[in-house]
Amino acid sequence: MGYLDKDQLNAMGFKKLGTDVKISDKASIYNSSQISIGSHVRIDDFAILSAGNDGIILGDYVHVACFCGLMGAAEIKMDDFSGLSSRVFIYSSSDDYSGATLTNPTVPEKYKNVASAPVHLHKHVIVGTCATILPGVSVGVGSAIGAYALVGMDIPEKVIATGQPCRVVKERKADLFKLEEDLRKSNDAD
Repeated sequence: MGYLDKDQLNAMGFKKLGTDVKISDKASIYNSSQISIGSHVRIDDFAILSAGNDGIILGDYVHVACFCGLMGAAEIKMDDFSGLSSRVFIYSSSDDYSGATLTNPTVPEKYKNVASAPVHLHKHVIVGTCATILPGVSVGVGSAIGAYALVGMDIPEKVIATGQPCRVVKERKADLFKLEEDLRKSNDAD
């Protein structure tokens, strides 16, 4: 995988750009002036980040795997230590599928009803391959979303949730909080 160099990253005009940021030269970034990226972030091949006016915010130690998509008009926020497995899609906007309006980006706005709402993946959230997260969803601190899940409701803290529709199946271990503390102490010592 080839990554953009520091000059290429700076030329993209991100709203914020931390240190140790690796973005594949095969990723697609749209409206970069509305995207804030923390430090120690990796965005892999064929990922798409398409920020609306409310932007995309990636914290520190965030990973967006290959073939993921983050898109929509409302804010999408991934807090520190959150990550997406391959082929995860996060939408902060959605067409009206009821049949009451027309859909898709080729149709003028007056014929559509697009709903937008912020999406927030809190600290230490991990999302399994091929999951889809819909507008307005908040996934609580330390929770894990299983592969192929369809997440249309808020998920509480420190749980594992999966399914279509997504539902909580059990609690998640909290060891990761101590590991984060150790990592941060290690970084401070360097």
